[in-house]
Amino acid sequence: MSALDGLDEHQRAAASKLRGPVVVLAGAGAGKTRVITHRIAHGVDTGAYSPQRVMAVTFTTKAAGELRGRLRALGIDGVSAKTFHAAALSQLNFFWPQVAGDEAPRIIDNKVKLLAHAADAMRLRPDRATLRDVASQIEWRKVTMRSIEQYAQLRRTVGSIRTDALVELMGRYEKLKDERRQLDFEDVLLACAGMLEAEPRVAVAVREQYRHFTVDEFQDVSPLQNRLLELWLGDRRDLCVVGDASQTIYSFTGADSKYLLDFGARYPDATVVRLERNYRSEAAVLDVANALMVGRPGALTLTATRPADPEAPRPSVTAYPDERSEAEGVAAAIAAQLATAQHDEIAVLYRSHAQSAGIQQALAAHGIATTVLGGRRFFDMPEVRQAVLAIRAAAVAPTGAGFVDDVRTALRGIGHQDEPPTAGGALRDAWEARAAILRLAEDAPRDATLRAFADDLMARAKDQHELSMRTVTLSTLHAAKGLEWPHVHLLGFSEGLLPISYAQTAEGVDEERRLAYVGITRAARTLSISWARQSDAGRGERAASRFLAEIGPHLAPGQPPRTGTRRAVDANATSGGRSRPTARTTSR
Repeated sequence: MSALDGLDEHQRAAASKLRGPVVVLAGAGAGKTRVITHRIAHGVDTGAYSPQRVMAVTFTTKAAGELRGRLRALGIDGVSAKTFHAAALSQLNFFWPQVAGDEAPRIIDNKVKLLAHAADAMRLRPDRATLRDVASQIEWRKVTMRSIEQYAQLRRTVGSIRTDALVELMGRYEKLKDERRQLDFEDVLLACAGMLEAEPRVAVAVREQYRHFTVDEFQDVSPLQNRLLELWLGDRRDLCVVGDASQTIYSFTGADSKYLLDFGARYPDATVVRLERNYRSEAAVLDVANALMVGRPGALTLTATRPADPEAPRPSVTAYPDERSEAEGVAAAIAAQLATAQHDEIAVLYRSHAQSAGIQQALAAHGIATTVLGGRRFFDMPEVRQAVLAIRAAAVAPTGAGFVDDVRTALRGIGHQDEPPTAGGALRDAWEARAAILRLAEDAPRDATLRAFADDLMARAKDQHELSMRTVTLSTLHAAKGLEWPHVHLLGFSEGLLPISYAQTAEGVDEERRLAYVGITRAARTLSISWARQSDAGRGERAASRFLAEIGPHLAPGQPPRTGTRRAVDANATSGGRSRPTARTTSR
């Protein structure tokens, strides 16, 4: 039996090309992991590859583990399937004693703690969210291969930390690391690249060990990762890269899709294979995805291969008057869906973690268990725990101004402001988390007390930890990448949420469009999109996302569930003013 068996003609073309530069432009659901593993297996089966000479690079340890598992299922052992960082750390630990004569430096596991020490020396007192954003800036600076001096020229700020103080803080952070003989996560790549450049014998050894390279998710490679890949390759050309420019959603961390899009210019003789047959989704779902990305650089046109399901409803869009109504409407729709679907076949996707609170509450009201995918649960966020403690403390001596005002005062005491930070990152996430707590207070019964409210929040947190049944998945769009569900609900398709408010440039909006595309292409059978006119418990009007105007013709007007939820608004607002059929509003 050949490793090429079971592949379609395009997958086979990619898997059978074993030498020279190869770029596989693989659309969502097109079977890229299958192509990668079968290509490696075919190379080993034919004798073109020795397993120990193959390096398959992924972006997550989970993806690396899946790759190794699939290769083992094909009878292939010994292939090095690792992330960039894992591969670089392995080489650093092996060669450092030979080059430097001692053990490699330890890897720090928490930039924030070290940054706090550096800030203390400057008599700065930034909060933890600010320090996390500083850490993100350090990471971005390093993966884009900028020195501190070059970074200083950008004149960036983080929260209340101005440019000069930020640059000094970064310098002190680096000095503390050096004094303690430590490296951070990005230093691992920098140190490995530096070692390969400075030590010819190390470069020769690595290039002798690995002759054939495959890189998955190549659209997400950073300048530093690309440089390290070049050093691993040397003058060799046995490189296969796989990616989809339409799924570039990590530009804010330094990812640059130009390395994928310009691969053919860099290697004019490269074999280019396009995988556009989608094995995941209904044709109607793919129509929505294709409409969103038409004309964008590197966009692929996905075509469905699965037989059309006459029972599957068209992708729909429903508009609600406010976010609470939206959460309640989606929860009611999911409750109805569970008559025929399993919990783990359903996902609710949104732009930021703070949006999870409302839908968790609404689903809980229906007795529906949930699991939050990726990162921390909402009630595990330090800002949320801090808010609960502040509210409990305020309950000892209420001001008498009223329950909601007392909650607002308690949140202001831990740094909450009425207006959100202008940029994204940890500061914005912290603000959104506290704002979500305030909205919960505003929706509480009129006779609510601070103590009862805090106890209720703690009970919710405890219940989440004790969930053990099959659950509906709640996830940010970023965390959902690479996954799929039969039924997907996309929340918050409004201006300010998707695209996010701080996406002010054309590049930023394009990143948000790709993020929406990733969310849409997670759906296999049904796709429901929703948005709310009113945000923050009635404070501030939102318009439908500009993306809905682009995909509107492919969406059916949603029919809000007949439940106790508030009346949904006319869905023609999603068309950006174009004439199209409208949803009938239903009194409940």
